[in-house]
Formats: sequence, C-alpha cells, structure tokens
Amino acid sequence: MKKGIALFFILILAFSLAACGQKIETPSEKKETGDKNASLNLDQISIVTGGTGGTYYPLGGEMAKIVKDELDIEANSQASGASVENMQLLQDGDADVAFTQTDIASYAVEGKEMFKEKVDQVTGIGTLYPETIQIVTLKESGIKRVEDLKGKKVSVGAPGSGTFANAEQILKIHGMTMDDIDAQHLSFDESTEGIQDKNIQAAFITAGTPTGAVDALSATNPVTIVPISDDKIKELIEAHPYYIEDTVKSGTYKIEADVKTVAVLSMLTVRKDMEDDAVYAITKAIFENTDKISHAKGELISAENAVEGMGIDFHPGAKKYFEEKGILK
Repeated sequence: MKKGIALFFILILAFSLAACGQKIETPSEKKETGDKNASLNLDQISIVTGGTGGTYYPLGGEMAKIVKDELDIEANSQASGASVENMQLLQDGDADVAFTQTDIASYAVEGKEMFKEKVDQVTGIGTLYPETIQIVTLKESGIKRVEDLKGKKVSVGAPGSGTFANAEQILKIHGMTMDDIDAQHLSFDESTEGIQDKNIQAAFITAGTPTGAVDALSATNPVTIVPISDDKIKELIEAHPYYIEDTVKSGTYKIEADVKTVAVLSMLTVRKDMEDDAVYAITKAIFENTDKISHAKGELISAENAVEGMGIDFHPGAKKYFEEKGILK
C-alpha cells in the first residue's frame, strides 16, 4: 500500500513539472549545459616546456592560458630540461602535455639514441614550427664555417639532449666528432652568457628563432650564425630524414644576410593514457586560438601544419579533431 502511494506522488510530481514546461535533464544533458569542462573528466593539466631562455617556455605559458580560458580548467606551464627530459616526464606520469622535437619523439618511441628503452606512454598532438639549429658565435671570433669549431670551446647542450644529438650529427657530416672540440654542456642561457664572457667561443642552440637567450646576446654584441653549406645540408637530410632545410632570416639577431642551416620540427606530445575527450578538447582549444599566441612563432602554428612531419602516432583525441577539420583523412 505504501509503495502504491509513493508511486502515485512521483507520477503527480512528474506531470506537474511537465505542465510547468520544465525539463528533467539526464546526466549527459547536464554536462552539455553546464560549464565548459563539465563533460571532461579533467580538473587540471601540467604542460612541461624547456629552459627559460628558449622558445618552449614562453609558448607553453601562452598555451596554458588558452587552455585555461577555453576549458575552465587549471593549466600550469613549467620549465624543464626540454625535449628528452619531457619524454621521461610523460612516461613517468609527471606531466600531461609536453613540448619536444620530432627527432627526439621518434627516438623515444623507438628506444634509440639517448633512450635505452622504448617510451610507450607518449603520443602526438601536433607539430608546431621549425626548431632551427643555430650555431651561435660572436662576429669577432672569426668562426665562419663549422670546420672552424675545431679546437674551440663549444657548448653542445647536456649529454643525451636533443641539442647534443643535433651537434653530434652535424659535426659528423663535417668529418668531426666531439673529441675535435672542447665540448661544454650548458643550457641556452649559460651558453650565451659564456659567449659574452669569452669563456666559450660558440654554442649549438636548437630552438625556434628568435631565441630569447640569443636575442639578449645580440642586444649588446654583434652575433654571427654559422652557416651549413648546401651539400652538407643534403647529406644530413639523407642520413636523418627528420631534418629540413631552414634559414635564419636577415635582421634576426641583427645579422645582415640570410644564413642557411637545418631544423627539426617542434611538437606537442601527450600522455597516451589521457582520455580521448580531454585531448580532443585541448587540441581544439590550442589550434583554434592560435591568434592569441603573441610569440613570433605563433604565426607558424596552425591546424593545417600540425599534421606534417609528426613521426609518431597521434593520440586518438587529437586525431579526431584533425579528421573533423578534414586535415587528416
């Protein structure tokens, strides 16, 4: 009897709500009509970048703000040791999204070069812009060719870093090894400070141009970017297909003429186990708001370019976004 009375009152309540024009939302409908991130099982993300003197760091800060504004979630950008360290941070679950170079991402998932084991928790969001290999020195140093580095104190980045791998490969096609130079393992900021203080003569810096640390150096000292010849560029690309030809444009760092060099591509990677809907939302937020990126490299970042030169698998959430845009088939 009591059950019958309870059921009667439930039916009366339902009819009353309907008569008033009110709708009882399902859980999924509540998600759709709630906050921007209501449908995401995500409260915050961490984005690891690179050193404060590079390009990843300021870009990461701007992308974190975009994600925060668009999705109403807490997004934190953090400095790090850049490409190689970032792959390990994703693998260990200590970061959600990470900047890296396409060559380093490939090494990571294949377990090659500086990675002794395969990194199986890294997938791609999209590529961003060329990471230019810049061999930086002062005009007064007299260093005009890669071969002129022989016997000089040269910063090549930390052992096992992306910059170190780039330096090693470029030296090799010029018939040199690390033993032919006095290799110094410095960060970008330490490298440019060392050049300014005359403690080192040159530095390999792999980063988008203009790079903050090199810009700061050029403000007080005439800078030279050492070129790589056409035949050596061709040889390098044949040996390592993830390289592309690149140019440091005149006016950059106050240089007077274009300088030919090579580049890899920068990219965004994400933890493989992050939910598809979350990665889809993050990908969409970033690539549909590139106009809000004030850094010079923002002009090169687009959804159309993001699927080029990836080298590793897309995360399903990112893949879904680019397929919806008609960029990936």
